Amino acid sequence: MPKNKLAGKHPSYLKLGWSPSSIARKRAYDKKYASTDKQKKYRAELNQANRNAGTYGNGDGKDMSHKKDGKMVKEHQSKNRGRNGQNGKSTKK
Repeated sequence: MPKNKLAGKHPSYLKLGWSPSSIARKRAYDKKYASTDKQKKYRAELNQANRNAGTYGNGDGKDMSHKKDGKMVKEHQSKNRGRNGQNGKSTKK
C-alpha cells in the first residue's frame, strides 16, 4: 500500500501560520503517538469492525463509528472523522 503523500501537509498548518519547525514537531509527535501499542490496538479494532461490516476497502465512503453506549454503527467517513472539533464526542444515541 502506498504511503500517504499528503501526511503532515494539512491546509490548517498554513492557515495557523505554523513555522516549518512547528510542523516538524507536530509530525514527530503524531508519529510517536500513532506507534503506541494503545493506538495500534485501537486501529486494529476499527479495521476489524470495518471488515466484519463489509465496508473495508469497498469505496462506499462508510466507517464504523462508536456510539455513546460503546456499540458501533456505520456512518459516513466525513461525519465520523470530522467530529474531532466537538471533543470527539459521538452524536449517536
